[in-house]
Amino acid sequence: MAYQPRKIDPLDLQPRKAIGVALPFSGDAVFNSTYQSKDAIRTNLINYFLTGKRERVFNPNFGAGLRDLLFEQITQERIEDLQALIIEGLNLYFPRVEVIRLNLSPFPDENIISFALNYRVVDTSIEDEVTINFEV
Repeated sequence: MAYQPRKIDPLDLQPRKAIGVALPFSGDAVFNSTYQSKDAIRTNLINYFLTGKRERVFNPNFGAGLRDLLFEQITQERIEDLQALIIEGLNLYFPRVEVIRLNLSPFPDENIISFALNYRVVDTSIEDEVTINFEV
């Protein structure tokens, strides 16, 4: 049986050194910091999914732009479009993130789409899940 060594990001070896900003912005000094790669990647993914196209200054193409598509009728075709948009954006902006499972669950009576992404980071032992409920 082959042994797979656990790969650790070098930034994670310095536990007192912050590597990112956590969401939500509600810390004592406005920002809370992230100290592990897993937390920083998770926060970056949430930020990407909640950012709309043309919303980021000097980088208008950044952001999933999911809210723009949610104001249309929720159909199976719309769900497939959202999944394709998410996969395309992840491949472009997060090439080391590998999608394990992407689940979009519509609740048309409540105007909600529940978004769940299970992912792993290539060449590391990081696996996590991001869940977001979009209400329109």
